[in-house]
Amino acid sequence: MPPTRGPEMAELEPRNFLQPCLLLLLGEHADHGYELASRLRPMHDGDGDSGGVYRALRTMEKQGLVRSEWLTSDVGPARRTYHVTSAGLASLDAQAEALRHVHAVLHLFLDRYEKVLPRPAPVIRR
Repeated sequence: MPPTRGPEMAELEPRNFLQPCLLLLLGEHADHGYELASRLRPMHDGDGDSGGVYRALRTMEKQGLVRSEWLTSDVGPARRTYHVTSAGLASLDAQAEALRHVHAVLHLFLDRYEKVLPRPAPVIRR
């Protein structure tokens, strides 16, 4: 289970973090918007706003990062399924590299923070 994140986390999250998250999920496997929104929740501090996911997917499709197709089903309506493109994978790679840098900087920050305000030792009860 992912850690619980407070509302202030959205202020610290990298700008447009939704895009690399969606590209990563589509790199794992093609999916439709509703399922992508569901799979996204543990990774992204959004409130499960499916509309935001669909807007991002449409923008990414215009940019050539994803493509979509309508798949029909014997049960239920046709659904638009999204696939990552080679340009999308290249963008994901570049964004992952930038996130590695952010990760290193955050790690350095937290290491220094622990020296300033160390956490109290846990109380062991017997």
